[in-house]
Amino acid sequence: MAKRDRDKEKSSGTGLEGLGGLFKGLGDLVEKLGELAETGQELSRTGEITGEDKRVKGIYGFTVKVGLGGDKPRIEPFGNIRQDAKSGRTVVQEVREPVVDVFEEDSHVLVVAEMPGVSMADVHIDVRDDVLTISAEKGDKKYGKEVLLPRPFAKEKMQVSCNNGVLEIKCLP
Repeated sequence: MAKRDRDKEKSSGTGLEGLGGLFKGLGDLVEKLGELAETGQELSRTGEITGEDKRVKGIYGFTVKVGLGGDKPRIEPFGNIRQDAKSGRTVVQEVREPVVDVFEEDSHVLVVAEMPGVSMADVHIDVRDDVLTISAEKGDKKYGKEVLLPRPFAKEKMQVSCNNGVLEIKCLP
């Protein structure tokens, strides 16, 4: 009986005591998204999962982008942890999806991709009409992403640079 009384004292009466941290985290996220909606900024979170044998390594994360002018928030995942469409199981893929931003400037379109551990020599790009394909490989790090551009660009008119794992592609008309 004494144990039951102690358990009742610890309880808030909701029956969800073990989920309190989760709900607090979600509440904080919703509050932060509200702030972002007012300022037109973005929120990004990442993490890493390593298996017991250290061979399986999962990278996951998401970026929440909120534009000015009442645009709906966009949640863009990145990393190499995905849900298999056929089985519905979560799988760790060999190729990671980098975080990519596309900026439309007055004179060009700028594509920025974050690929830690990669240098310019490791990067390969291809463009077909308005789809830019980015891939990179260095050691056990493999990245790949298809990016939809606002309009078609010629590969010859793209200026590409990569410093400290940050790839910048300037697409000129």
